Amino acid sequence: MRTVAVVGASLAGLSAARALRDQGYDGRLVLIGDEPHRPYDRPPLSKEFLAGRMDEADLALETETDDLDATWILGTAAAALDPGERAVRLGDGGTVRADAVVIATGAAARTLPGAERLSGVHTLRTLDDARALRADLGGAERLVVVGAGFIGAEIASTARALGLHVTLVEPAPAPLASAIGAEMGAVVAGLQAGQGVEVLCGTGVREVTGTARADGVVLTDGRRVPADVVVVGIGARPNVAWLAGSGVEIADGVLCDATGATGVPGVIAVGDCAAWFDPAAGAHRRVEHWTGAARRPAVAVRTLLAGASAAAGSSGGSGSVVRPPEPPYFWSDQCGVRIQFAGHAGPGDEITVEEGSLADRSFVAVYRRGDRPVAVLGIDLPRPFTRWRKRLAAEALQSAAP
Repeated sequence: MRTVAVVGASLAGLSAARALRDQGYDGRLVLIGDEPHRPYDRPPLSKEFLAGRMDEADLALETETDDLDATWILGTAAAALDPGERAVRLGDGGTVRADAVVIATGAAARTLPGAERLSGVHTLRTLDDARALRADLGGAERLVVVGAGFIGAEIASTARALGLHVTLVEPAPAPLASAIGAEMGAVVAGLQAGQGVEVLCGTGVREVTGTARADGVVLTDGRRVPADVVVVGIGARPNVAWLAGSGVEIADGVLCDATGATGVPGVIAVGDCAAWFDPAAGAHRRVEHWTGAARRPAVAVRTLLAGASAAAGSSGGSGSVVRPPEPPYFWSDQCGVRIQFAGHAGPGDEITVEEGSLADRSFVAVYRRGDRPVAVLGIDLPRPFTRWRKRLAAEALQSAAP
């Protein structure tokens, strides 16, 4: 391979570029990003940056030790992938020709239909989103957050600490229910309520009201909640439309094997847009968390370079066994505590508290499917959580073994 194009210049793309150099690739490297910014860290956007405790320079992901010797093309999105021509077509009319492509185009925040016409309605996915929201919160008194996933819950906690009256609206029975289950989500609801956030679960938003600017929301149960600012945190959709007609298989993201390879030779996918095959679950999953974007690219790059070596007739190419990544892990800082979670929870899992107590809101809970642990949740008990996380990774590796 003489040229590798990394499409996506956030954490996953930067991690892939680093992995290429670390693993010995010394050819031309091109990074393409739709934002004008160099790679930056997203988790602080809903916390320290939004609260004004961190500035933009603190978000930078590149370090003085990075020596990627890369060409950067920023501020223009990829428009199409042509594997036959070995080309990435850009939105500005340009073309980048490459022998291999790393797809790392991430995901975009979902919006509420009709709400886009109003000012004062925000999503939070990018640095520009965070700039706009921080400016708007500075003159606001009442905030409604639609969606109590991780982004929504963190924004609610941050805004409440800034002194705003905050209402958190969630159609599910509890915050974070889709990730950690309703039972443990109820614990998070207690944390939010204890901080002074009004938590309304089991109801959605019918519409955002206002003329030129949002002044509240009408819930599906008929209630109206006034607001100076509305934040929509209802998930994200993978940025994969540009891959139409490329031969890359798409469902909920780019479908990959357990090591990040797509069905198109010389094309891998990483980060929020990639749906890797999970051997333990027997299904493809997208992992939209920082740790996956930071660690999985090294696995995918190893797959890419091994395939290139095999094609060149080198020994030990793609026939070598590549270990799948460990179960997904994420954390969330909100309401003065750190929430950590690893694995995949399901609705029928048995949950047991192994250390600490729910009453103290400091505990480690393990999710089991049959007699096998499949996930672990920790609230303010990092060391016991880490022990269980390592055990979970060992179980997942054993279950994925042929």
